[in-house]
Amino acid sequence: MDAKTDKKPMENYTGWQSDIIVDLIKQYGFPFITLNPGASFRGLHDSIVNHGNNEPPMMLCNHEEIAVQIAHGYSKATGKPSAVILHNLVGLLHACMAIYYAYLDRQPIFIMGATGPMDEGKRRPHIDWTHTALVQGNAVRDYTKWDYQPTSIHGVPESFARAYSIMTTQPTGPIYMCYDAGLQEMPLTEKIELPPVNSAHTPSLMMPDPKALEQIADKLLAADHPILMPEYHGRREGGFESMVKFAETLGAGVWSIPNALNFPNKHPLSLQFDKVSLRKTDVMLGLDVRDWEKQIVELNSTTRETEPLVKEGCEFLEIGFGEINISKWAMDYCRMQPTTVRALGDTILGVPELTRMCAERIAKDPKLQKKIADRKVMIGKRHDEVWARWDKENRENWDASPLTFARLSHEVWDVIKNEDWVLTANDLKKTIPKIWDFTKPYQHPGVELGTSTQIGISIGVALAHKNKGRIVVDIQPDGDLMYDAGALWVAAKYEIPMLIVMHNNRAYYNDWEHQIRMAKLRGTDEKKAHIGMDLFGPEPDFAKLAQSMGCYGEGPIDNPKDVGPALKRALAEVKKGRVAVVDTITQHDNPNRHK
Repeated sequence: MDAKTDKKPMENYTGWQSDIIVDLIKQYGFPFITLNPGASFRGLHDSIVNHGNNEPPMMLCNHEEIAVQIAHGYSKATGKPSAVILHNLVGLLHACMAIYYAYLDRQPIFIMGATGPMDEGKRRPHIDWTHTALVQGNAVRDYTKWDYQPTSIHGVPESFARAYSIMTTQPTGPIYMCYDAGLQEMPLTEKIELPPVNSAHTPSLMMPDPKALEQIADKLLAADHPILMPEYHGRREGGFESMVKFAETLGAGVWSIPNALNFPNKHPLSLQFDKVSLRKTDVMLGLDVRDWEKQIVELNSTTRETEPLVKEGCEFLEIGFGEINISKWAMDYCRMQPTTVRALGDTILGVPELTRMCAERIAKDPKLQKKIADRKVMIGKRHDEVWARWDKENRENWDASPLTFARLSHEVWDVIKNEDWVLTANDLKKTIPKIWDFTKPYQHPGVELGTSTQIGISIGVALAHKNKGRIVVDIQPDGDLMYDAGALWVAAKYEIPMLIVMHNNRAYYNDWEHQIRMAKLRGTDEKKAHIGMDLFGPEPDFAKLAQSMGCYGEGPIDNPKDVGPALKRALAEVKKGRVAVVDTITQHDNPNRHK
């Protein structure tokens, strides 16, 4: 033993201060902890392994961004938070984009970081200085609900409890707790009280003002062509079912914003993507909507000009969280939509109450009953017409090579439609909802966010459904996977089965398309629009990449006739508990995307 560095424990030693953090993690019931290793939390890491017996288990991730995204996807699928640990300043900076997207997507993620030691006398030369910030939480303060850095072990339990409460209060979002490396590594020499086990972790839900709900009921029942527009409502437990009951009671069409699965897409009252029906609307009720504008205008992406899709005089109503938790930094709140009634509160309470109010009035009014019955028939006919047109459009260029978006969507659907399936994200968000049949609330937690988010979030969704006998499908864009290809290894290591179907157009085509628009506007050479956008010369081999990570891989496939058999072989591997990747080559643009 080196007497200079190895000292005997104090006589009243009872453990280490980082043990208290582990006790809190256990008490609050986190299912797992995602992380990329770092010396700044070596004390906490040791406590998780030895004091906590690695329960909840740590999941090693190849990048901090992946660690946050897996937690993000798990929360999207379950509504429950998980924990992430990020290594001091540099690990936090690696994760910033993923934290921002979790904030935009209202996902409760308990992010723990480390810094210091803040005691300068304890810092190692160079590394503990360059990896420490004052105050470290400033790096993410503008896009987390709260951050805190306790200065002693006495502040750890209370701040942990407060952080959990803030994180899980609607609208939910990520928080960041920063623990001094020196604090973690100090011996625990006294009893530290944890929050009472039976204490409420989260406040009760907020009911909208009953008077405002009465006003909304008045306007909906008086309307000729009301539209219900839910955005986040369906991701909450019971939200999908309550939306169906509300629409059927009112006889109103539903335009679902795909940040959640709010409504069955083949239900006769579903009018999503039908701009003709939108133009008839005289009253529109937004249900926990963040971005109205994208849904109700026609955008000219070249000129940035918009035209309204709803008629002049359409009245807007709203139930939701309004200005609660709006960022002071990012403009994620989007353009404000004037509304005549704004009921501040939780739609998960407001929708059932509004349904009850409307049902009572309808039951007493035979004329209103007939009006609603006739409207249901009218909407149902329109729904059938739209679906018939989509089916015809989706069969166009059926045998084209590379594949059309619709052909790929059909091929995947034909293979999984008789399974208990889940679609993770949805890069084909304007095609798949016109083909697949979404009937269960868990079948889709919402569309992807920006590039470099889909594979990590999809793994988190698949983790949430592991051991439930469900086939989890990720329609995976190539550019996104190139950011975080190492995420495939994480899924393979922790045996998280999922079917990954590459929507591979060998390009960052969204931006390529913007350059085509600029070329057309300015009269420059469209043939040069791909420069700085293409993913060929060389083309990534995603099948071999998957195989190198321990996954099943097949492809690339550009012949539509070969896709179905390949998907069936991959599905057989998924049912064995593996990750399977099928690389399909798709066209650059969807000819029906603008219809």
